[in-house]
Amino acid sequence: MKPSAVLDNHRVAIRLAAHRFRVANPRVFGSVLHRVDADGSDLDLLVDPLPGATLLDLGGLQVELEELLGVPVDVRTPGDLPPKFRAEVLAEAVPV
Repeated sequence: MKPSAVLDNHRVAIRLAAHRFRVANPRVFGSVLHRVDADGSDLDLLVDPLPGATLLDLGGLQVELEELLGVPVDVRTPGDLPPKFRAEVLAEAVPV
C-alpha cells in the first residue's frame, strides 16, 4: 500500500504516538507530501524533539509507526536534515 493512503487513514494515531515519544509537530515531507509515492516508498516524518527526548524516543516512534502503518517510516528532526536541503524541507513540510 502507498504510504500516502496509510497516512490519510492514520493521522490521529500518528499524532498520538508522537506525543507518547516526546516529540511534537509531526510533519510530512518527501514523496508522500508530493503524492509521488509508490508501494514500497517510505513515509518521511519531521518532528521537533521535546525536552528530554532521546534517540530511543525517535527510534521507538519509528518502530511503533512502522508496526502500526505497515510501511517503512523515516523519522527525522530538523537537525538531522542535511544543510543542503534543510531550509526547503522545513518550508514545505505539512502537519500530520
